Amino acid sequence: MLRMRVLALCLAASLSATAQQPATSVAGQAAQPQPLPLAEQIAQILSAPEVARDHWGIYVTTLDGQPIYALNEAQLFQPASNAKLFTTTAALALLGPDYTFETKLSGSLNPTTHIIQGNLTLVGAGDPNFDSEDLPYIPPAARAKTPEGEPLPHQPNPMSDINDLVAQLVVKGVRQINGDIVGDDTLFPSDPYPQDWSIDDAVWGYGAPVTALTIADNELRLEIKPAPGVGQPASIALEQAVSYYSIRNQTRTVATKAEATGIQVERSIGSRTLRIYGNIALHDEPDVEHVAIDDPAEYAAMALRSALLNHGIAVNGNAKAIHSLPLDGTGFLAALNRPPVSGEYDCSFWTRIPIVSPLAVHKSQPLAAAVTYTNKVSQNLHAELMLHALAYSVPCFEQKPRSQGAKHVRNFLTSIGIDARDFLFFDGSGLSGHDLVTPRAVARLLSFATGQPWFSAFRASLPVGGEDGSLAQRFPNPPLKDHVFAKTGTLSEARALSGYLDAASGRTVIFSIMVGNHLPGTVDRDAMDKIVAAIQSTQ
Repeated sequence: MLRMRVLALCLAASLSATAQQPATSVAGQAAQPQPLPLAEQIAQILSAPEVARDHWGIYVTTLDGQPIYALNEAQLFQPASNAKLFTTTAALALLGPDYTFETKLSGSLNPTTHIIQGNLTLVGAGDPNFDSEDLPYIPPAARAKTPEGEPLPHQPNPMSDINDLVAQLVVKGVRQINGDIVGDDTLFPSDPYPQDWSIDDAVWGYGAPVTALTIADNELRLEIKPAPGVGQPASIALEQAVSYYSIRNQTRTVATKAEATGIQVERSIGSRTLRIYGNIALHDEPDVEHVAIDDPAEYAAMALRSALLNHGIAVNGNAKAIHSLPLDGTGFLAALNRPPVSGEYDCSFWTRIPIVSPLAVHKSQPLAAAVTYTNKVSQNLHAELMLHALAYSVPCFEQKPRSQGAKHVRNFLTSIGIDARDFLFFDGSGLSGHDLVTPRAVARLLSFATGQPWFSAFRASLPVGGEDGSLAQRFPNPPLKDHVFAKTGTLSEARALSGYLDAASGRTVIFSIMVGNHLPGTVDRDAMDKIVAAIQSTQ
């Protein structure tokens, strides 16, 4: 039997309330059966052999933080994407929901000849949504559909932001560029992968490199379709604005799903070749994946050069990228715990000069819109860019590693009453296996958020049960549908679900559920959803 520590007061109150329930209604008919107390329901759920060996942490509170139920709430768990709750709330609190990013074009334009002498540079400032088509986030029910009610067919990314920047040059009369097209991501030190991101993830869009100059989420859409005949290679389409990756197709179409082994994508570090292999069934649906762009700054420069030519602007140079190599050799934890040094926030001695008069500017949508998309679909890159934005919230122009952003997050969390021993974040997304947090830290964060002026924006960013985001397929039926507002988290065998829940009593409660330390294939997500249902029915 799974041994659990629960709040004695909560259990006693629940048992007492249950004992006082009448057996029959006033009309003499049999009353509806009353739910078991929450502690008993959770004990039954977690005693099932399929999940009894898992390590569970649960904390349920009122909106003002009063405990309702606790199990291992002070123990550390891998938060997975629940880490985004901390990053996005810190961003809303410290940067503000109206914060914006600016991506700029710089160069020396001769106003007489309308020629740019030297390089044209695309300067990134960490905009998570540059040439991403995902803002504003539209719930599935509100998305445009065909007359038959089906989703509209996919359309390639039109690269609107790149083309808007070029259109601004056209308005200025720019006719020619006598230099290279440069993608500049030097605002961040070149450290694209946080500690303990798996090398297996680097090929996929969810593990895309974190760079100051991003484009289209730093990923490309890949579609694999079965061929018309058995034994033929699958049809592969890689959606890329310019020729960046080449494809090595080693796939095969097989007769039945029973023979299909699945499709895999492989790319060596630094390689521009995607090796795609495996089997797909003859009449199977297309396999749609997203692969990471190896060097987003270079890809952006290539896309910009192509757009310039398409707008009739001559380019006499090539596309290239410039990066800023890290200069501080301090390890992440040492940097995180290092006290401020003299001059750390004195910007006067740094020589990097911001662009005073750029040739063209793209301003992002407000941070609140980016937070919504990040939390709804659990977008790793966007969360990482918010962490970097926090690092640069003190407006100096020296190199600032992500540890500086993590330090800002830590100071924010401790300032609102979260114990510094209750969390450790190596990144902003939760993709790092080194991240740790307690359920009570999550609940405290969610309680704090309810009293903030940006709370409505934060709550609106959370997936809604049975409706959208990563909860679109969970909690599809009443009374949970439309009444669970929570962030999911999945990393290998660690899972989490934390947020707000409209309970049967009409009040809203906070919950955080985390699980880990078990073998693959455990049905912990089903158990987690049953726990949410138990909380809803008893509160």
